[in-house]
Amino acid sequence: MFVFMIRFLLCNVYLCGIIAILFLLKHIYRKILSPRRQYQIGILFLCLLAVPFLPFSLESIWGWFPPLRTNSFLSNTKPAFLPDVAKTTGFATDLANEFAVSVSQKTDSLWGYVLMYIWFFGMLIACIKLYRSYQQLRILEKSALPLQNISAHQLFASCMQEYGIKREIPVFTTAFLYTPILVGFWKPRIYIPLSILTDSSEDNLRFILMHELAHHKHKDNLINHFINLAGILYWFHPFVRYALKEMRNDREIVCDAAVLEMLDAAQRLEYGNTLLRFAEKNAQKTFFAAASLMNSKKQIKKRILHIAQYETASKGKQRKGFCILVCTALFLCGISPTLSVYGIAQNHYDWDTSSQNMTPIDLSSYFGDYEGSFVLYDLEGDTWQIYNIEQAEKRVSPDSTYKIYDALFALEEGIITPDDSFMPWNGQKNPFAAWNADQTLPSAMASSVNWYFQAIDAQLGKDRLSEYFQKIGYGNEIITGDISSYWLESSLKISPIEQVELLVKSHQNEFDFAAENIEAVKEAIKLSTSSDTVLYGKTGTGRVDGNDINGWFIGSAQNGQHTYFFACNIQSTANATGSRAAEIALSILSDLHILSEN
Repeated sequence: MFVFMIRFLLCNVYLCGIIAILFLLKHIYRKILSPRRQYQIGILFLCLLAVPFLPFSLESIWGWFPPLRTNSFLSNTKPAFLPDVAKTTGFATDLANEFAVSVSQKTDSLWGYVLMYIWFFGMLIACIKLYRSYQQLRILEKSALPLQNISAHQLFASCMQEYGIKREIPVFTTAFLYTPILVGFWKPRIYIPLSILTDSSEDNLRFILMHELAHHKHKDNLINHFINLAGILYWFHPFVRYALKEMRNDREIVCDAAVLEMLDAAQRLEYGNTLLRFAEKNAQKTFFAAASLMNSKKQIKKRILHIAQYETASKGKQRKGFCILVCTALFLCGISPTLSVYGIAQNHYDWDTSSQNMTPIDLSSYFGDYEGSFVLYDLEGDTWQIYNIEQAEKRVSPDSTYKIYDALFALEEGIITPDDSFMPWNGQKNPFAAWNADQTLPSAMASSVNWYFQAIDAQLGKDRLSEYFQKIGYGNEIITGDISSYWLESSLKISPIEQVELLVKSHQNEFDFAAENIEAVKEAIKLSTSSDTVLYGKTGTGRVDGNDINGWFIGSAQNGQHTYFFACNIQSTANATGSRAAEIALSILSDLHILSEN
């Protein structure tokens, strides 16, 4: 909950800028945008407010339209053997042992609950206020009587015919109302103050009825429910509340414009006078559940100015207004992932495929029921082969694969050295026998000894770790929570493509680390050596509440004149282990003739 609340607060910071941009847009193009278009921009903004609460990242929506994938030369039949490079070395034994500990994702920070309770309490108050408004409206409805005036009935029927409305809409009168209102979406009803029937001319009454019918025509009562919901969820955000208030005001101006379109010049002037006459009788109470003719005097002034300056928009202005609306919609769609609590978590790597020599490859038969991806890069050929590009760009926890770089950081800081990486075991019992012993970097890497790397992290400290992760651009670079487990299905996340890119950069020493330190890490992750192939790799398993949900195998293979870098990731609700990812990766590498079978 703490993570959600922090991300939600960040969403609201972004919303401040978005609101400013939309109001600036409306101001710059105020002479082009009709009231209807400005109101529609408000509706787009209202849709945007729902993004933080969607149960998925909007990044995945763009994945619904992936580029056409081409099948590779690989067979779709999964080989039933593991390549001999894994069988003839101790690596096969290591694959059978999952050195993974289970973590729980059920605990929340106290501050998360504090923020949640404050937010919920504010929503409760907002709900109570809205409920009281609905109750007052229900009381008013009980006091209302069906419209009895025959001439008013005929006038209302004439207005309905002008709008082309065929469904029956009951009209009621009440002495406990100061301004007409439209209530209900599924069963719309119009309530008119009794004073209007007795004090208004036929033209005035016609204008009032046309205005309320315009609300019905535009489905404003339905939109009003969503405005009220947004007001509850964002009760604490002054800019959102102001934007929603302006949206309500724009709604009235749109209905004014709808009425003005059906009137001549003289009648438009009289319509403005009607608003002025009723301004002094404006309701003291606002019914948030209904759309009404009257609102604040400041807004009445704005509406009168609109009526005085009203002119029918030309075809050219209508086309320009539509284009601005479409561009605004595209802009809001483009930035919508930023407002997703998942998007803010930076769970997606925006990889520029246009500058890469990349070929999609069909490896679905290797992965079976796993949701996974495979990334392969040929250094000399500068070519990429990728299975499941969407998953390959998705950031997930690195689990034990992070230890490659953690070891490199420790070497750079002098915590360990290539010649002396010894750490004594403190005697505390661990879940695996291999961990209950003194360790060196090679042994700790081979058995994925957590306490060894946790000791390194403790000496490095969170600030220094963050600096290193930012220096090499490691995934989302986020380290929050416990320094002993930020890499275990927690805050730090990286995509398979980024894993390969980092392996390449480390191989080429683009980070300007000491060459002997890079070589020491390479030796620590060396898995096998044959006459023509050297294989390096590191597995990682994410185990949550006893279930293996995230499996990694990353590394490189030097084969003759070529060096290949790869990353394989699998995900599932269970049995997604690093050893399983390694088996899949080694099978693929063997079929690609990167690893020999002999």
